[in-house]
Amino acid sequence: MPARISAWRPRLDGVVEVLHAHLDGHAYPMHAHDTWTLLIIDDGAVRYDLDRHERGAFGDLVTLLPPHVPHNGASATPGGFHKRVFYLAPDRLPDALIGAAVDNPTVGDPSLRGRVAALHRVIRQPGEEFEAQVRLADVIERLRAWHGRPALPGRLDRAPAYRLRDLLEEHVVPGLSLDEAARALHFHPAYLVRSFTREFGMSPHRYLVSRRVDLARRLIVAGEPLGSAAVDSGFYDQPHLVRHFRRILGVSPRAFAPASGAAARQQDGAGTGHEQDQAGEGQRRDG
Repeated sequence: MPARISAWRPRLDGVVEVLHAHLDGHAYPMHAHDTWTLLIIDDGAVRYDLDRHERGAFGDLVTLLPPHVPHNGASATPGGFHKRVFYLAPDRLPDALIGAAVDNPTVGDPSLRGRVAALHRVIRQPGEEFEAQVRLADVIERLRAWHGRPALPGRLDRAPAYRLRDLLEEHVVPGLSLDEAARALHFHPAYLVRSFTREFGMSPHRYLVSRRVDLARRLIVAGEPLGSAAVDSGFYDQPHLVRHFRRILGVSPRAFAPASGAAARQQDGAGTGHEQDQAGEGQRRDG
C-alpha cells in the first residue's frame, strides 16, 4: 500500500504540526526534531531506538519523544503502521522533563491515549479552537504528572474558577483563547482548567458553548434567522450551532423559530436530525 500522508499546522498555540500517516516499507533513519513528539499508533506497531535502547509504540500506548534526541523508526508488523502525531513547541513541556522522557518515552495509560485521540478529532473541527486548547492543556498536565512533575498543586484555590467564569461571560460571543485567559488571570492554563472543572462540574469550553447556545436560543425565539443567530452568538457557522444545540437541548434550533411553530417542534421530537431540518425548511417555504 502506498504511503498516505496528511500534515498541517493547526490554529492551536503550542502545536507546531499535526501529522497523520500510513507507512509501509519505509524505515526512518536516525534523526531528531526541535519539538516534542507526541505519538499514538492506530494500526500496526513501530519499533525504534532512543538513546541506544530499543523501544516500541503500539496499541494503547502513548509515546513522548523529547526534542533534540535522535531516534529512528520502522514498522514492526507486516502491512506497515498508521500513526497520528502532534509536534509540540519545546516550551509546552519543561526541559527538566527531557531526561525522564528519554528514560521512559512510553506512557501506558489508555485514558491518556483516548484523550490524545479526542484532541486529534477536535482539532479538525472548525469553531472548536477553545475546546482544543482545553484538551491540549489537560494532555500536557497528564504528561507532566506521568513523568513525575505535575504542573499543578494538589490543593486548588476556588477563586480562579470564578474569575475565569466572569472572563468567559465577558467573551461569550468573541471568545478568547485559553492562553489569553491564563495571561489575564496570571495562572497556568492547566490550573485554570482543573480549578474550573472541579468547581463547576464542566470544562471551561463546555460552559462557553452552553452560554452560546442559550444566547442563540433567545435570538432564534426573537425571530433572527438561524445563520445570523449562529454567528451573533459566537458559533463558527450554522452547522456548528446545530451540532451543539442538539447536544444540549435535544432538538434542532428550528424548533425554537417562530415561523416553524408547533409542527416543527413536534417533528424535531419525532424524526431524525436530517428529517427535522428538512421539515423546518419545508414549512418555511410553504409559509
